[in-house]
Amino acid sequence: MTMSGTMRNHSAQGAHETDEQIMARRARLLGPAYRLFYERPVHLVRGKGIWLYDAQGRQYLDMYNNVACVGHAHPHVVKALHEQALTLNTHTRYLHSGILDYAEKLLGYFPPELSQVMFACTGSEANDLALRIAHLHSGGKGLIITETAYHGTTVTLAQASPSLGAAVTLGDFVRTVPPPDTYRGDPDQARARFAADVRSAIASLEAANIKPAALLIDGIFSSDGVFAHPIGVINDAVDEIRRAGGLYIADEVQPGFGRTGDGMWGFSRHGVVPDLVTLGKPMGNGHPVAGVVARPELLTEFGARSRYFNTFGGNPVSAAVGNAVLEVIEDETLIANARSRGLELRAGLEELAKRCELIGDIRGAGLFIGLELVKDRKTREPASAETAKLVNVLREKQILIGAAGPRGNCLKIRPPLCFSKENGEMFLARFEEALSEVAATSA
Repeated sequence: MTMSGTMRNHSAQGAHETDEQIMARRARLLGPAYRLFYERPVHLVRGKGIWLYDAQGRQYLDMYNNVACVGHAHPHVVKALHEQALTLNTHTRYLHSGILDYAEKLLGYFPPELSQVMFACTGSEANDLALRIAHLHSGGKGLIITETAYHGTTVTLAQASPSLGAAVTLGDFVRTVPPPDTYRGDPDQARARFAADVRSAIASLEAANIKPAALLIDGIFSSDGVFAHPIGVINDAVDEIRRAGGLYIADEVQPGFGRTGDGMWGFSRHGVVPDLVTLGKPMGNGHPVAGVVARPELLTEFGARSRYFNTFGGNPVSAAVGNAVLEVIEDETLIANARSRGLELRAGLEELAKRCELIGDIRGAGLFIGLELVKDRKTREPASAETAKLVNVLREKQILIGAAGPRGNCLKIRPPLCFSKENGEMFLARFEEALSEVAATSA
């Protein structure tokens, strides 16, 4: 049998398998480390815009996916990928104007201090490269992150991603600090408290003879439970790491590309310019492209003492896709849409909170909303089991969503940026139904 015949047979097999058969084959072929969403996993076969479709043709409202930021299978992005793939795909050691056109367009969204970019394939690679630059600049390895952060899957980044679970040991070069939690801590003290925690982490590193290299944070603290306010909450902490000789690295893989509705980048909300910015997932709307945007003096220093080459990072197809994503964000005014739809969604959730005691706190910016569920609003006891149940009840109502935070009781609401007012109304209606069901069974 030819290889193409074998592939056709496998495709036909997949089309007729039950979900249970697919899960069994997945376990046999992929091993046990992978995890699936939901108690009853979803078998998706197609996506379009805000919607995902299963093998039976049922449509699901995607309230979780920041990867397909401009919408699943956006025709403009798919066309750019297709046309460039038909023409040429190679690497950055040949001259090609496409990567330069894209770099110019991308850098145009950044403050002038950040004027150079290096490309990679994934956010993990981007964060790893940023750490290499920080290590060389500072002469140290010490890294400060938040308590439930996620920054990647390389050996170094897994050791700096507490959200991977207790079985993944943090590196001895890593110190964690609490996020600026404005629900369980005084909002007026959040900025000073966060800076003091970073200062203590620096002192801990120095006491262990580890020189600080970087403060690596996602400016909306998404894996910690989504903390978007107060504006400027990170600024004094950034001053602390710079005084210690380290760099501020803004991980924009989740808050970037217009998600917060206040501009293109999460860090810009706080009025501070990072030393390095890392980009990933939404950069290619699902196509694997990532990058590190930097102050040029840092790359001058890095380039003089180190080589960097990434076979696929910055290839012509990735550049064409990245450029198309930026064009869609502009042409469809998706940043403004994130702002207006986010305000509507939060207003709807606040009304719902008046009727549902499970909702303890609503926070976020634009189309990145954190919803913390509690058993009791006075004690703020986390409703962790209820949150897990709610996620699965919503799945049965064809709403896809996920949870985050150290206690697993924060819903992470971040739909594609093409989210409409009608999508919001549908979500709120089904969300209220789901909350009522969960509250009834938990009473």
